[in-house]
Amino acid sequence: MNTEKGIQRNLRIVFLGTPEFAVAGLRSLVDQQYDIAGVVTAPDKPAGRGRKVQESAVKVYAKEQGITVLQPINLKDETFLATLKSLRANLQVVVAFRMLPKIVWQMPEYGTFNLHASLLPNYRGAAPINWAIINGETKTGATTFFIDEKIDTGKIILQQAIEITPDENAGNLHDKLMHLGAGLILETVRQIAEDTITPVGQENSENLKLAPKIYRDTCEINWSKPLKAIYDHIRGLSPYPSAWTTLVNDDDIYVMKIHSAEMQATLHKKKIGALLCDKKTVKIATKGGYLNLLEIQMPGKRKMKVSEVINGFVFSKKAYLR
Repeated sequence: MNTEKGIQRNLRIVFLGTPEFAVAGLRSLVDQQYDIAGVVTAPDKPAGRGRKVQESAVKVYAKEQGITVLQPINLKDETFLATLKSLRANLQVVVAFRMLPKIVWQMPEYGTFNLHASLLPNYRGAAPINWAIINGETKTGATTFFIDEKIDTGKIILQQAIEITPDENAGNLHDKLMHLGAGLILETVRQIAEDTITPVGQENSENLKLAPKIYRDTCEINWSKPLKAIYDHIRGLSPYPSAWTTLVNDDDIYVMKIHSAEMQATLHKKKIGALLCDKKTVKIATKGGYLNLLEIQMPGKRKMKVSEVINGFVFSKKAYLR
């Protein structure tokens, strides 16, 4: 491959990644005809109700392109390390993969860089897209940085910011950052090839916002919070893993997922968590107004519009969420 300035370094790249988010970056490198020596991705695993063995999105794409695929269970396994070394890569690119041991990220001559879906140093961790929305941020972005011993703390190479719109959910933002990140990877690789990068160390502060892994308990809605915080919580977890709450419907109790909603800011005297229902809508009383539910999922059912749910489910007059 050639650029306008010309390449001072002939790059040979190993790409490490697993989900669809990573495929966009790999595809951009392939499309620009960079030399991809191999791909490292997660082992195949059973998924879905039928527990059918599935390959990672990165593996599927790499096979289509005829790229060598490595799927180590243990990244310190001697056989894997020997195979990785035999690929003779001088640069490694990491997107949405697990933490690498030092023996792996130190292997290539020009280093190993990672694409992270936040403006580091904020939102280090496993779920930066979700937490940015949950916390009500209006801006996020993507960062490329050289990997070091800790998680998401290495020297920053490039960053690019993007707006988070008021009604955006995690799925929408994921797709926007996926494409933004692919472009950032290309620019980072170009600058490494031309030896024009100037990495900058990250700030460390106790006030930094983090993005830890999301668990089931993280997804439970706290109805004592203000309306805007609940709204952000729901869209920050949509479409996956989804915010959930407990519906008390007379003597019956259900775990209900809320996929989308809209805010109605107003004064009211209703009890927090109370439901207000008619033939087409369900609203929840919160601090600062009502949350108008748009899409929900009842136990054992698919995601449905609230108007569809009401056709087959009766919310009692005393129903509430806790």
